[in-house]
Amino acid sequence: MDRKIAVITGASSGIGLLTALELARSGYSVVATMRNPMGRTALDEAAAKAGVQDRIDVRRLDITESASVAPAIEEIVQHYGRLDVLVNNAGFAMAGFADDVALEELRTQFDTNFFGHVAVTLAVLPHMRRQQSGHIIMVSSIAGRAAHPGIGSYSASKFALEGWSEALRLEMNPLGIRVVLVEPGSYETNIWEKNVHIASAAFSDGSPNKERSRRFAEHVKTQVAKGDAREVARLIARVSTMPHPRLRYLVGKDARLYHWVRLLMPWKRYEKMVARTVGI
Repeated sequence: MDRKIAVITGASSGIGLLTALELARSGYSVVATMRNPMGRTALDEAAAKAGVQDRIDVRRLDITESASVAPAIEEIVQHYGRLDVLVNNAGFAMAGFADDVALEELRTQFDTNFFGHVAVTLAVLPHMRRQQSGHIIMVSSIAGRAAHPGIGSYSASKFALEGWSEALRLEMNPLGIRVVLVEPGSYETNIWEKNVHIASAAFSDGSPNKERSRRFAEHVKTQVAKGDAREVARLIARVSTMPHPRLRYLVGKDARLYHWVRLLMPWKRYEKMVARTVGI
């Protein structure tokens, strides 16, 4: 098979779905994985509309089921003979102030946003080592560079992914394997709708943050501008073809602005600005 092979996690919607389409348009054979293939309708319809349905293979993969990850990747490689690009995209956001998030909820956040990506990456690495080539693209977030109140659990999982990926980049680069972090700002996806999990205590009467949680939720709903997620998908498709991509790619005006403000503004001034903006 002449086409390069790309595997995407969390491809049923949002950035994962759009990336599957962009890579297919670019000539890849795309293995679009998702926890529940019954949720493939949106992808199937979009692929048919784009005329790339014959290049997209939908398969089940729940990245939190650690024991099933390596066999699933092995099956893909056996079928296609190689694996050129892995896009670690699956994830969700846990919203809630730190003292409203139970440890079990925080662990669930890390199981998907960090340990799940680690499991898939470790399953892919032996095959890319044999090829002496491959791109591993982590869909991180500006929240993995600059933490934000109200989503500390999400930020923590992305910070962990950033640190692990940076070390992996240094380890794998001499072997021809390129590790890249794509760091979007706010985009029109369902991460803040279908894929947002609210800490069980966040709006309870016993929460000391009940009113602040309400203000934060209103801020995200009405004040956070969200861009077109196709911008992220197109960036991922471009990065997948670069022989020597950078480690990090910020994407979105808000992500770049937030990064530089956080980097250049004195901390005391910065934290006052955040508290005033978010209303906490």
